[in-house]
Amino acid sequence: MNSLKNKVQLIGNLGANPEVLNLESGKKLAKFSIATNESYKNAQGEKVQDTQWHNVVAWEKTAGIVEKYLSKGNEVAVEGKLANRSFEDKEGNKRYITEVIVSELVMLGGK
Repeated sequence: MNSLKNKVQLIGNLGANPEVLNLESGKKLAKFSIATNESYKNAQGEKVQDTQWHNVVAWEKTAGIVEKYLSKGNEVAVEGKLANRSFEDKEGNKRYITEVIVSELVMLGGK
């Protein structure tokens, strides 16, 4: 391997309509979550469906595309990097979150 990189690729469906913010700096930010599904058989031979939720963040031009074209249920492919951050909730507790910062987004499925 030439170098190790922070890279993630996911295909999933939006769980809700995206939240789009126009920041004071003039930048556009879109936040949304996608669900990925995996099926497997457990030790008893029963089919098990495992759903994982991923927090996704898109900036600027990509955020504009998200705002204009994406809504709850849409299937998308995203590529980006993982980022960890912390924040304080309303009760003053420190919370941690992992997000996918989008570099590429492809809309999948029909209209």
